Amino acid sequence: MGLKGLLLSFLLLPMLAGCGVYSFSGATIEGKNINIHLLENKAQNVVPSLAATLTDKIRGRILSQTGLAPVSGDDADYDMSGSITSYAVTVSGAQNVQTATKNRLTLSLSVKFKNRKNEKANFTQTFTRFSDFDATQTLQNVENALIDDIGNQLADDIFNKAFVNW
Repeated sequence: MGLKGLLLSFLLLPMLAGCGVYSFSGATIEGKNINIHLLENKAQNVVPSLAATLTDKIRGRILSQTGLAPVSGDDADYDMSGSITSYAVTVSGAQNVQTATKNRLTLSLSVKFKNRKNEKANFTQTFTRFSDFDATQTLQNVENALIDDIGNQLADDIFNKAFVNW
């Protein structure tokens, strides 16, 4: 692309952004703002900081990839709410009937997404992800790293469902 094409691109970019539909990372964004509510922790096992941690991960992923402005109130173009429905540790690998080799932390979130610009894009869905850890480690020693890993996966899944339409 020559200098002329480059200048034309810079001139057209503000006009395209004014149209209200633009894309980052394959996402199509029709609105200008989003209200992301703090997740409720309805899981049987409650980790005190989990709701805030997962909400921040989802909020960060959406805001960094879309350019949407965070707002509160009912007039947001997009509205996302939800709850943590499961936080469970199970055995995922065993050496024999009595000896676990791997454990698994599984988190599930129920998310309700409203797109006020396109009601066909509204959804309510449960997202579940897990991460395994060595059975010789205690959950307390690896919990923060596991939550970070699972939280990133969940944030990606929710972002893709809401804005990439996967």
